[in-house]
Amino acid sequence: MARNNVQKFREALMMSKAELARKAGLSTLTIDRVESGRPCRLDTKRKILNALGLKVADKDRVFGGLADEPQEVPTSDGGFEPQIGSWGDST
Repeated sequence: MARNNVQKFREALMMSKAELARKAGLSTLTIDRVESGRPCRLDTKRKILNALGLKVADKDRVFGGLADEPQEVPTSDGGFEPQIGSWGDST
C-alpha cells in the first residue's frame, strides 16, 4: 500500500491519534487506516489537513510523493524542512 506522511506530521506536532481524530471529526480507526496507507476519501484528507493546521495546498507534502523523493516535514517553529527517504524508519 502507498505510504503517506500523516503519522510523521502528527508526531512532529506531538499529537496522539486520538487527538488528531477528535480535531478532524474522525474515528481513531480511520486515522489508523490512513496512516497505514489505506485509501480514503478526499473529504477525510481535507479534515486531516485542517486538524494538522495545514492547508489543502499542503496535501502533496502529507499524502503525495514517493518514499525516495525529498519530502518536507514540519519543524517545531511552524516551518518545514526537507527529509529524504523514510524519516524515522530504521529499515
